[in-house]
Amino acid sequence: MTDEKARRTTTGERAHGADAATPEPGTRRPGGRTARTRAAVRDAVLAGLTEHGYPGLTVEYVAEHSGVHKTTLYRRWKDVEGLVADALDLAGEDSWLPPDTGSLEGDLHALAQEVVTSFTDPAVSASGSAMIAAGFQSERAAEALRTYYAERFTRCEAIVERALRRGELSTSPDADGGAEAAAPTRALDAGALVRSVSAPLFFRLFITREPIDSALAEQAVAVTLAAARAGVFTDGRAAEEG
Repeated sequence: MTDEKARRTTTGERAHGADAATPEPGTRRPGGRTARTRAAVRDAVLAGLTEHGYPGLTVEYVAEHSGVHKTTLYRRWKDVEGLVADALDLAGEDSWLPPDTGSLEGDLHALAQEVVTSFTDPAVSASGSAMIAAGFQSERAAEALRTYYAERFTRCEAIVERALRRGELSTSPDADGGAEAAAPTRALDAGALVRSVSAPLFFRLFITREPIDSALAEQAVAVTLAAARAGVFTDGRAAEEG
């Protein structure tokens, strides 16, 4: 989810009510000079977070490293919180799509490996970790981070939808025990399923501060697949008939 491309485009534009010409995120995606300015500011914010962390990031740093005058930064983004939140907002505008390997197991393995690579590759890991750390220190950054990951996981639900179409998953209870075989089809929580793969990886990264690797990714996938096939991610309600 937090793949290299996503982080390199982890920007956004949040008006914060200061400038009528500056749109709220998601209202439009300006190009030309505005887009270049946003990209320069984004890169400076990521560099500053990586180098100094959230507490050490300043508007002056962003101005110096982006080439955008600090009066412009104050007018459009207001403060460091606005700059960081903005850098996360635009992440949802990229073209990242979840893996499509042809099987549920392959897709989940690829997804888990993306997380491992994103947070262990020295070329890209520092900025992603810094963005997440900022979410622990700024409520506006935390809100933007929640929106970012909600969007990512929504896109990943396609993995589960494809698996259902291929017959790799069922929303019906296991037909092992007579009467249960006639139980109604239940709704499958695709979001919970895809979150299950990355959850143990993020727990180690940001809670226990332990290293992660491909072996741990494979373990997370195996647990998720076993749970999915056992019906753990169905919510018990009858699925709505279309």
